[in-house]
Amino acid sequence: MTELPPNPLIVVADDDVFERMGASGMFLDAGYRVLEAGDADEALRFFETNADIRLLFTDVSMPGAMSGSGLALQVAERWPRIGIIMASGRPRPLRLPFGVPFHDKPYEPAAVLRQARDMTAALG
Repeated sequence: MTELPPNPLIVVADDDVFERMGASGMFLDAGYRVLEAGDADEALRFFETNADIRLLFTDVSMPGAMSGSGLALQVAERWPRIGIIMASGRPRPLRLPFGVPFHDKPYEPAAVLRQARDMTAALG
């Protein structure tokens, strides 16, 4: 069994650069390592090339062939051990993987970080 890195690696996917920077900063300040993706395709490439990723934090609405909810469904299907947290300024999507927490924007950072900590601890 391989050891997990001391600071879990997460993917922050949001097409809004300021929202993405804010979320990335929140996770970096909490001790996580962060990969930033501006759309679902970029996020999927990270998952396909990096086995260390432990969490996806994604917005629901993103441009391109796949939305954030579609990304969450793909990640849950292909990498079922990855934690997923969703956030949006829009209503909760009808189709999300079972058990995926949803936060309305603006979200409470402490609540998101608590879930991230619980998810990454459970994975490793």
